Amino acid sequence: MNFDAIIIGAGAAGLFCAAQAGQRGRRVLLIDHSERIAEKIRISGGGRCNFTNRDLDPRAPQKHFVGENPNFCRSALSRYTPQQFVALIERHGIAYHEKHKGQLFCDGPSQQIIDMLLAECAAGGVTRWQPCTVRAVSYTPDDGGRYRLETDRGPVEAPRLVIATGGLSIPQLGASDFGYRIARQFGLRVIDPRPALVPLTFAGDGWAPYASLAGLALPVQIETGAKKERMVFLEDLLFTHRGLSGPAVLQISSYWREGAPLRIDFAPGTDIGAALGEAKARSRKRIANELATLVPSRLADAWVGDDPALQRPVNEATDRALAQLAERIARWQITPNGTEGYKKAEVTAGGVDTRALSSQTLESKQPGLHFIGETVDVTGWLGGYNFQWAWASANACAEAL
Repeated sequence: MNFDAIIIGAGAAGLFCAAQAGQRGRRVLLIDHSERIAEKIRISGGGRCNFTNRDLDPRAPQKHFVGENPNFCRSALSRYTPQQFVALIERHGIAYHEKHKGQLFCDGPSQQIIDMLLAECAAGGVTRWQPCTVRAVSYTPDDGGRYRLETDRGPVEAPRLVIATGGLSIPQLGASDFGYRIARQFGLRVIDPRPALVPLTFAGDGWAPYASLAGLALPVQIETGAKKERMVFLEDLLFTHRGLSGPAVLQISSYWREGAPLRIDFAPGTDIGAALGEAKARSRKRIANELATLVPSRLADAWVGDDPALQRPVNEATDRALAQLAERIARWQITPNGTEGYKKAEVTAGGVDTRALSSQTLESKQPGLHFIGETVDVTGWLGGYNFQWAWASANACAEAL
């Protein structure tokens, strides 16, 4: 059978690209090595799929996307918006709700999104080979250029090849470096991949005083970097046995670089120093008890700790001791020793260098070879931005096919 395009990878970007291209009259073959389809969609958003974000501004994508050239995604995002994807799911009768900060989730299980994408593929007459392993890819420039794939189901050829195989995050769901290998095979640069939207870990002894806080969650202001590189988030933080997690830490992890400290304010919007000074003038309670009116009591106990200067009523504390305590609460500085790695990372930062790709079509400098979705060096914030990049990059590529 003759195909106009072969798409490798049946995740969010691959399924959507196949459906869009098929419905535009292209004969499409979609291949995936996994038995189960779109596992990352299935588990996303706690099983409810945070499928897009209403707040995305396609005119300023650098606000919500990370990469060596965040502006690269502007073209695709402006041509396929969150509103267009919402219209699609409404057409399929999928109920949804906004959680906060523009994040849209299904009311029911995320399988609804997978079923919708499969229905869209069927409407486009897409042929699916799954599970099917691609053993080799070659290109011959004759007859306008053709890609030949050696697969488990025999050889297959097409003039266009789309790589939608994602990144390295969550290997237990079948993630692989296939997309990066193909890029390098055809001489394209790959920005070093790294885990993103991932919990951060801290070294043994240094973390020991805080390990007892595991399970504690609270809103914080968290930042890393300096000057132009400085990045700040106001989100919830979660203490774990190994380090820090929660939306605040997942967000900052995409910007954090090895060896750089984090700065955390555990009481954003509150002047802790002034509050403790006021307490000193009127209260005889212990310092930990007064602090517990400003931050969770477990955190107050941990920060007061065994410090003799703080084991007393607040009215007996020195101004210096209270000022130092306030400083630690408002500007705690700590340096992670690493991340929880790809097994816990929601996405992979880095990927195929956008300088090797057209922002209009996602076609690479290698004629007829396209890269979409997470395989590309475009990484969104937590909250539906990565799915919107999957839909938008897939749509831009499908238009070009």
